[in-house]
Amino acid sequence: MLTNIRPKMTDELYATPILQQTAFWSEVKSSLGAGTMAVNFAADTSALQGVAGEWKMIQSDLLIILRQIDRDHCIAYVPYGPELEPADEFQGMFLEELSESLRSYLPNSCIMIRYDLCWESYWAKEKDHFDENGFWRGEPEQSSQEFRFNYNTQQWNFQKAATNILPSHTIYLDLKLDREILLKKMKPKTRYNIGLARRKGVTVHTMEMEGMDIWYALYRETAERNHLLLNNKRYFEAVLTTRADDTRSPADVRLLVAEKEGKALAAMFLVITQNRGSYLYGASSTEQRNLMAPYALQWEAICQSQEAGCTEYDMFGISPNPDPHHPMYGLYKFKSGFGGEIHHSLGCWDYPLNDEMYALFRASEMHSQGYHLV
Repeated sequence: MLTNIRPKMTDELYATPILQQTAFWSEVKSSLGAGTMAVNFAADTSALQGVAGEWKMIQSDLLIILRQIDRDHCIAYVPYGPELEPADEFQGMFLEELSESLRSYLPNSCIMIRYDLCWESYWAKEKDHFDENGFWRGEPEQSSQEFRFNYNTQQWNFQKAATNILPSHTIYLDLKLDREILLKKMKPKTRYNIGLARRKGVTVHTMEMEGMDIWYALYRETAERNHLLLNNKRYFEAVLTTRADDTRSPADVRLLVAEKEGKALAAMFLVITQNRGSYLYGASSTEQRNLMAPYALQWEAICQSQEAGCTEYDMFGISPNPDPHHPMYGLYKFKSGFGGEIHHSLGCWDYPLNDEMYALFRASEMHSQGYHLV
């Protein structure tokens, strides 16, 4: 199924709309002290899709981030990769072959490979996993998930991770549509709030590093308000200042700030990769929320993405359904108002390389779950 598996320089990573699989992201993580590596491979598409008589080899690759978990051990983390997505029944088999091929290129201290898959969930394709209102019920119990994922594998080695790292539920907007159509597809309240912010004098500006203090003050306020883990300013500085323009997969990062009369009310990171604009991080002030600045900010990001030639926009992270008890319910309410299609992905799957150390790591991870910027 796979051939031509070899390491390569990270600046040779192929162009992709998936931010976390770009040379740009490798540069960001490297600047923050993480180890990164890239691996190239070729795959037989007929074997991946189960289509006889349509043999074709396709080149693909993946970015791996090596995360040290203690002095002597590390894990190989693959954020939103691989991009190449086989048919459902071949996914476990494909990843098993890829994992065994990667084993010899990873450090001896690596205890597991964690794939943070953005592939669409099997259960999101089945009607009985949605309720009468069309809302997703979620995945079955863990044992059922693992049975299905490992089907067709030789070693039945994959385990569903205790928690997902990157968001496994998002909304995609179709930017091939005219702006008038995009507005019509929004919920009436969202469309009204965009207009209200404009009428109230909210304006949006694109800023460089001079806006970092503004961003971080809003971010700190948002994190404290929502009881989120607070990341240091250096992380966001790395995202904003890193350049990978001389690579195959660069990114255009913009810090957008919504304000009125010099008062910053909301801010966000917009990242453009290939044909996709992504809402990566956002923050807002507790003050003057009646001005609806986040709506103006989001609409400006959508418009800028469209002007840059993007055909899709990733809202990046919601709760799986409108459950008011879910910690991301507020994001669901806000982001779903802009229309678009909800995408439920498979999330994190582990391939242990050292069973004993993996068992210890998994036990410790169960006691320290939380959302992280990765």
